[in-house]
Amino acid sequence: MEQGEQILAEIKELKSAIARIIGTADLSAKRQFSKTSLDKVANEFQKLNTERGEWIKDNDVHKIIRSAPYSPSKFLINELGFAKYFRRGHTFYFNKQDLISLGKEINARNVNLSRYIELKADQLKFQKYIESVPKSNKEGKPYSIPEDARDINTIPPKNPPIKVVKDEIKKLKEEFEQYKLSEYIDVYRDSHAMSKFIYYHNKYMDPEIKKRIKRWISDFNDANHFLNEIRKK
Repeated sequence: MEQGEQILAEIKELKSAIARIIGTADLSAKRQFSKTSLDKVANEFQKLNTERGEWIKDNDVHKIIRSAPYSPSKFLINELGFAKYFRRGHTFYFNKQDLISLGKEINARNVNLSRYIELKADQLKFQKYIESVPKSNKEGKPYSIPEDARDINTIPPKNPPIKVVKDEIKKLKEEFEQYKLSEYIDVYRDSHAMSKFIYYHNKYMDPEIKKRIKRWISDFNDANHFLNEIRKK
């Protein structure tokens, strides 16, 4: 057998072996390696890997990273640069081992992923507000002060003693424990409070509790801000 014929024979044997492996050996030669057949094999391979637990669906990420929201695909890919993933239809699949590694780093940094995503979204929203401020097209100053706006001033009132403000903060902290407000409020760095807003919880919450939460957050943040300003002066 000449070399060319031998090569062709080997190629035919190789194609036959591949067709048996991917399960298309019973189809015609033309259909064995068609796009439809190969796509089907690729989908089955992805499904098999997923079933074996090597890939995690986007809506199951919270099973690996407990603090993750229901479907954090965009954030993982766009913000955290998660590289090992693929998309099948509308569903994203993420490599399990890399998710485990990411989860360990997030826990080591004491970060709640859902809250971090909310924070980044809120910062982005605030930045958009800033960018939406109209820019003046007029020449000169982008404002106008009336002529009678002169010699109008005041002297700030005397600040209360630091002890008074500290006592107010202490009282608020006692109220925080008394009414178990940790169920509804997060306090960061012992100086700034944020509501734990969840729509379906908020919907059924007692109106009096809502008022208490809102008042406590406002009083606590105001007192801490005031204390910080007094210390600066």
